[in-house]
Amino acid sequence: MNKEILVRLEKLNQLRLTEEQEAETLAFFAEREADMAIVDAVDTQEVERMVHVMPLENVLREDRAIEPFEREALQAGAPAAEDGYWQVPRTVD
Repeated sequence: MNKEILVRLEKLNQLRLTEEQEAETLAFFAEREADMAIVDAVDTQEVERMVHVMPLENVLREDRAIEPFEREALQAGAPAAEDGYWQVPRTVD
């Protein structure tokens, strides 16, 4: 990153950096560019590409249709039930 790009970014983000902040920011990005140069220098020709750093395996449950509750057991706790439905007080007149 250079001063010209930093000035453009300041304008785009509606920032105003002091000279000291600009120098710190430029130094920070210069260090990151040096770090990237080190990473780019590593020979990866023989390294197999991968999508994830750790091996992943999908763990899925068996797809079965089950009825987890019985209607009668659920209605046992109802204050009143009729024709298989709970009866509740009317809320809208």
